[in-house]
Amino acid sequence: MHPTSEPAKPLAGIRVLEMGQLIAGPFAGCMLAYFGAEVVKIEPPRTGDPLRNWRVLKDGTSLWWRAMGRNKKCITLNLREPRGREIARSLALRSDVLVENFRPGTMEKWGLGPDELRAAAPNLVYTRVSGYGQTGPHATKPGFASVCEGFGGLRYINGFPGGPPVRPNLSLGDTLAALHAVIGVLLALVHRSRIDGNAIGGRGQIVDVAIYESVYNVLESMVPEYDGAGIVREPSGSTLTGIVPTNTYPCADGRYVIIGGNADSIFKRLMRAAGRDDLADDPRLADNAGRVAHQPEVDDAIAEWTRTLDSDRVLEILDDAGVPAGPIYSVADMADDPQYNARGLFETVEVSGEPLKIPALVPKLDGTPGATLWPGPELGAHNREIYIDTLGLDEEELRALASDGVV
Repeated sequence: MHPTSEPAKPLAGIRVLEMGQLIAGPFAGCMLAYFGAEVVKIEPPRTGDPLRNWRVLKDGTSLWWRAMGRNKKCITLNLREPRGREIARSLALRSDVLVENFRPGTMEKWGLGPDELRAAAPNLVYTRVSGYGQTGPHATKPGFASVCEGFGGLRYINGFPGGPPVRPNLSLGDTLAALHAVIGVLLALVHRSRIDGNAIGGRGQIVDVAIYESVYNVLESMVPEYDGAGIVREPSGSTLTGIVPTNTYPCADGRYVIIGGNADSIFKRLMRAAGRDDLADDPRLADNAGRVAHQPEVDDAIAEWTRTLDSDRVLEILDDAGVPAGPIYSVADMADDPQYNARGLFETVEVSGEPLKIPALVPKLDGTPGATLWPGPELGAHNREIYIDTLGLDEEELRALASDGVV
């Protein structure tokens, strides 16, 4: 059921046409829909977005889909058919934003590239997500998140020295690309709305997001350190190169805690909490440079202390001492934690008559908050609404399109 009333949303009145599948493009659409945009998602007839069948299924549909497809109006449309491409064009020309994540050149092949569409709709924000971007020698290569995380520099520094590169058990590159796409869309919409002496109001633009560049964008100081000092940052396991102490430490109950005691005053409090006043007052360790020079000694002292106590007790002591520290949570831990629940980070939707928790999305806005209005719908759930109410087709035309395999 859709709520009859809801708080205002910051993107209310913005229509987004989502043309893509799996993660990078669709998560951008998910974010925009959460904050009020009308997102119309095109899926192939019969099969739909492959994400509907990924990972854990319930009643034949991925549980992930229920979160990723939230708030979207899902329609089926065969883009390999000329009539399907004509309908997609009609929808694009009625939209403020188009988001696509096909391999570069695909949309042009279909006659739906930015030059064709923006010639007729110059205010369209045309958002493209791909592995390597729309230009350059790698532009036409297929680019999944796993490959682009390596090309973008993330995998090189992730892991333990001497071991193989490690990936987090997530498609992190896709999610980073989606977030960059959302930033690009919002920047383009702000520009489009401006009419003053400094900007041309009313015109859209092309937002070109590459997965590897989205990964590259979070590499912090690596480029200037390489260019200015010839330093190549290497894997460092659970530590952070050049900052001490910040590490993961074992406890008596078999769990680990993360402790960040790298500020000078915090380090002193940490050492005193651990019963090591000698290290708290050691002039060799008074600043970060000294602690980096003696990192094994510092980390060994902290681990020697944490191993004698259960993780809850370690965290209690450090909390009392004002030292940043925390547990390493599984999703089960998150679901039980009062902070997560107090912040409203779980939303409950109804799927097939049963409740299902999905993650709330952030950031939090106090005046125009986002919300989940409905979970990822069934395939083609909004065909009638979009084709009849939005495009003005009649029942007979819709039946003919279905008969011909176009929808």
